[in-house]
Formats: sequence, structure tokens, C-alpha cells
Amino acid sequence: MARTLAVVLDRADHRTLGAQLADEVRRQVGDGRLPVGTRLPSTRALAADLGVARAVAERAYAQLVAEGWLEGRHGAGTFVAGGTGLAPPPRRRPAPASAGSPLVRLGTGTPWIDPRYADAWRRAWRDVGAARPPEGYDDPRGLPALRVELAARLARTRGLDVEPDDVRITTGTGDGLRHVLAALPPGAVGVEDPGYRSAAAVAELLGRTVVDLPAADPAGWDLTGLAAAYVTPAHQHPLGHTMPGQARVALLAAARDAGALVVEDDYDSEFRYDVAPVPALASLDRERVAYLGTASKTVAPSMRMGWLVAPPAVLDRVDRTREVTHDAAAWPVQRAFLSLLREGYVERVVRSARRRYAQRAELVATALEPYGDLAGPVAGMYATLRLDEADALRAHAAARAAGFDVPLLADHCRSAGLHGLVVGFGGCTDQQLARALRALTTALA
Repeated sequence: MARTLAVVLDRADHRTLGAQLADEVRRQVGDGRLPVGTRLPSTRALAADLGVARAVAERAYAQLVAEGWLEGRHGAGTFVAGGTGLAPPPRRRPAPASAGSPLVRLGTGTPWIDPRYADAWRRAWRDVGAARPPEGYDDPRGLPALRVELAARLARTRGLDVEPDDVRITTGTGDGLRHVLAALPPGAVGVEDPGYRSAAAVAELLGRTVVDLPAADPAGWDLTGLAAAYVTPAHQHPLGHTMPGQARVALLAAARDAGALVVEDDYDSEFRYDVAPVPALASLDRERVAYLGTASKTVAPSMRMGWLVAPPAVLDRVDRTREVTHDAAAWPVQRAFLSLLREGYVERVVRSARRRYAQRAELVATALEPYGDLAGPVAGMYATLRLDEADALRAHAAARAAGFDVPLLADHCRSAGLHGLVVGFGGCTDQQLARALRALTTALA
């Protein structure tokens, strides 16, 4: 017999009625009021009980089935799916990944790209095929027309008042960081801890000593003796917070006092759901900040496309080195990205991904908040959950057994000693995310 649902819908709520209903069912499954196997009322009966259109109940059920909370059984009705409750489901465990099956990595850097815009992607590469390539080595600064488009976009979206001559095209954040550090005088490099592991690796490969900068207290950093400090102020990687205004002012003052350059990695600043994106740190001091942007989080990591804005003296040294070494981004990729910008493809995929990430972020936060501390507002394409070390390791192992690689927060630390999970939700399907969350919550319960 179907169970009656005790749900109250608020028509003054900013959420739709369907979203409210889905949230309440999700909450009741999560806290055990709707155990695994419970049969729910039909959409017709539920709609009549709540005094809403049947379509409201149908949309809520469809969303919950897609997320893995409910399952439909042909001819029998809709039931709470196995593995969604807080207690481990009887006689059911996450099946281990079969031998040879690759794990689905829920990392921080793989974006979700709306497949509806695939035609624009194909048109961009047809445009490359129809264009005439340069006869010799191209401008090491980057394709001039692309720098024009990027300068306009940076002014529009990041508050950076730059000219095309201020922009350099790179093959990504690591490439841009490498060029900047190679152009600086001797000295150590400060890197946030926990922080982006690749940034520390690039500095070390260039022979620079890496100094840990406590990510939790940017206002207290002493940059004395450093040539540069690498930061992610819009969305700290991986803790997720935005650098406060006073901390930004203090960081720039410390950099001026030490004669150090601040390197700003603006890797996913466009993906905020609660407020408008915060202006770039470089907009406060163009002479003290080198700005790094990337297409990896908006178009594709494999495109290997990024951009750099830096003080003139730094750019001059970068230009001289690149001209001698012919170190430049590939012309076909630059031309394709130019077409994607001109056609509006990048803007459309960003808007679409922002909506999808907002939905997934709410789902992840709802599922994980009962078990630990969510570090910072959930933004971008991942959420960081602070946990005890034992809980983090247990959940990580359970996710792997279910076929998912969920990074550990400890892997992003050098001396910070923090523990938890960094749960990416960009490079997966809704169904995969639901299965991964079931494995994590079952292990943490």
C-alpha cells in the first residue's frame, strides 16, 4: 500500500512547487522517514492531496528518479530506491568496479558542456579548415583578433580594463604561470596551502623554492623574500571561499612592501550561483598582479587555451623569450577559440553550465552537509567537505568500490594537515553523481 506523504507547499516560496516537493521527499528519504522500498502515492493521488496540478508531482518524481532517490517499477508504482537512506540498505552494498573498468573521477577541473551546442563547436573547426594559416611562425603574443575579443570579454566579465596589447595567449594556466615565473628575478614562490598542486609543481620545476601560504588567513601573509605569490582569490582552490575585500587590500600591500608579484589564477570565477562574480584582483592593481585565465573550465581542458595579463615589464621579458623559442599556442586552436567567442558559444555554454552546476551544488550540499563541514560556499564545479581523517578515507574507499574516484582534501595539502573530500560535479552525468553520493553517504552514515 502506498504511504501518505506529509508535505506542506508554500506558494510564497521563491522555489517552484515541484522543487519544494522534490526537496521535501529528498529530505524525508535522507532522515529515514521514508525507508528504502517505501511505495509512494501515485502522482494523481499526491497532486489531489496537495491541491496542485498533476504535472507538479510528475516533475518532482521524474527529478528524484533521475537523481537516484526514487525508482519506478513497471505496473507497481514509484518506490524509494535502494541505497538512498542513511542506514546501509539490507543485503545491498556498492558493487566494486569491475576489473579493467576506469573509475569516474569526480575531480575539480572537468566541466559539463551542454551537448545542445555541439553544432557551434563543429562550425568553429570548419572555420579553421577554411582559413588560411600564417605563412611563417605566428605572433608569439597570440592571434591579434583573439586578443581583441579576450580584452573585450575581460572588461565585460571580470572588470579588467585592458587593451588587446595587454593580453597574451597561452596554452593554459600552467603555461602562463611558467612564463611569468621565468620572467621574474630570483626568489621563492608562495603558494596557498591547501592549494593547486600544479602551481607548486611548476614553481619547483623552475628551481623555485615553494613557501606555504595558509589559505585560511590571507590577510596575515608576510611575502618578504618572495618573488611571487600564487593565489586563487575568486574561488580558493580547493577550500572554496572568496578572498574578502580587506584581505585583498592587505595582500596587495604586502606584495608592494616585499616587491613581489601576485599571480592571480581566475580559473572558474564565472560559476557563482548566489551572487554576481567578484571582480578580478588584478582590477585593483594592474602593476602588482599578473592575471591568468583559462578555457579549461568553460570549453574543454583538452583545448589547452589560456590567457595572461601582466605588468608591462613582465610581458616584455615573456615576449622576448617566446620570440626566440617560438613558444606559442597552436594557431588552429586559437582560430577555433576565436570563432567560438565570436559566435557566442562560450557565453552560452557558461550560462548553461552555471544553471546545471547550481542544481548539482544544491544536491551535493543537501546530501553531504549532515556529515561534515562544507568549506566555503559551494560554487564552481566542486564542493569541499571537511571530515575527520578516518571518515574521509572510509568514504573515499567506498566511492572507489562503487566506481568513483573522489579526491581527498589531504592530497591538496603540503603542511596544512586538513582532511576531507573534494567532490567534483562537472565531469559526470546526473545519474553518476547520484550514485556517487549514495556511496559516500552510506559510508559516512
